[in-house]
Amino acid sequence: MQQHPYEYGDFGADTTYPYYEPYDSPPPRRNRRPVAIAVGALLALLLVPVAVDRFAAAQVESRTAKAFQEGMRTPSAPEVHVRGFPVLTQLASGTLRHVDITAHDIPASDTTGPLPVSELSLRLAGLRKSDDDTEALARSADATALLTYTDVSDALGLEISRGARPDQVRATVLLPPGNDVTVAANVSVLSGNRIAFKDFQVTGGLLPEVGRVALSKVFDRPIQLRNIPHGLHLRSVTTTENGLSARLSGESVTFRSDDASRNDSVRSEVARGNSPYGKGI
Repeated sequence: MQQHPYEYGDFGADTTYPYYEPYDSPPPRRNRRPVAIAVGALLALLLVPVAVDRFAAAQVESRTAKAFQEGMRTPSAPEVHVRGFPVLTQLASGTLRHVDITAHDIPASDTTGPLPVSELSLRLAGLRKSDDDTEALARSADATALLTYTDVSDALGLEISRGARPDQVRATVLLPPGNDVTVAANVSVLSGNRIAFKDFQVTGGLLPEVGRVALSKVFDRPIQLRNIPHGLHLRSVTTTENGLSARLSGESVTFRSDDASRNDSVRSEVARGNSPYGKGI
């Protein structure tokens, strides 16, 4: 009987055995739900006050726009933006730190020839109500007013356009029989929020002496800005493509009209207990 080289179970001295790592079960899954709930609660704590503050800002912006529209008699409500966070603490103190207002088509205040304002951009600091709720008061303000050439032309009775320099306007004069004369005048600021047109000179065509005298009278009469908030003072005026750009600034700026009929309207509304400036800033 043939004998096998190796007996069952005998694999020889050089036989190697495979190495097996001990089996470890996977770590238990952690429950992430409490973490998600905590994050959601934290976000809610952060977002809810922001939403409430944003709602309060929207409300005060709406009231301010309505008050400005009624006080200045603009055809549409202005754009109002209350800056700074939180707004609720500003309301609690009674003063808004910074408010931006952009109004359009502010009409002339009377029939004596003042210039309407096509656009008025205001940057207000420290805005609050007066004690009797009839006015809005700003600690300081910077403003830019746009006066279109069309309105300037109507005010002067001449066709006004942009001049060759930032401080110059050009006027076109029609003379019989159909001859055009162009003249230029320098724009400058006078006290009392007045715009002056000085040193006019003929730049094209022939202007007779009688025409020169007539133009001198036209340009010697400055235009006064009446339909702007009290306390704003005209600092400079320059010419742009669309019209005259007037820069104004001031302290203790009051938002009300200086027209007598508007003041009477305010007094009558206050007497009835309905302030046209609203109950909020």
